[in-house]
Amino acid sequence: MTITTAKRFTISEYDRLAELGFFSEDDRVELINGEIIPMVSKGRPHSVCETRLFRELFKLVGERGTLRGQEPIIILNHNQPEPDLVIAQNRDDDYLSAHPSPADILLLIEIADSSLKYDQEVKLPIYAEAGISDYWIFNLVDNCLECYSEPYQDLQGKFGYRKKLIFLPNESVFLPCFPDLSLDLSKVFPKQFA
Repeated sequence: MTITTAKRFTISEYDRLAELGFFSEDDRVELINGEIIPMVSKGRPHSVCETRLFRELFKLVGERGTLRGQEPIIILNHNQPEPDLVIAQNRDDDYLSAHPSPADILLLIEIADSSLKYDQEVKLPIYAEAGISDYWIFNLVDNCLECYSEPYQDLQGKFGYRKKLIFLPNESVFLPCFPDLSLDLSKVFPKQFA
């Protein structure tokens, strides 16, 4: 009996496939644990939340950080996810030379409805292992913001976050990277949730 294993792509192999035109411009994929994963289509509540979040963060953060929406980040050798939004440190080249790495990321945000379990169970440990200090999930299923911080590794070698705080759509939350800035969640969650 022959045992076969799936090919795990490295970031450089994945980027090379993109350069060779393996993916069309309309393909929405990301590299997770060496696998090329199709990204879930966004529903209207997801799109509205993302638009409102970007608008509010742009007003708050201004020139203090770089906002990146659904752009690749580099994590280890087999992960190049495209989170819904990242606040990264400013760089003179605006990341032309390389996508942000965990050291560049001030806050990583996913917006989740149909992808909630995936964002909580697959992406969360990847972000924690990479040392991303603050990870937020706008949970459109349970109508709340999940704020994770303090990545750690347990005794079984699994990665996660020590702290999880929940904020409701009618509350405000301080940005961990800019503790003087407060985000009014009623201006972010779609009106049916606020």
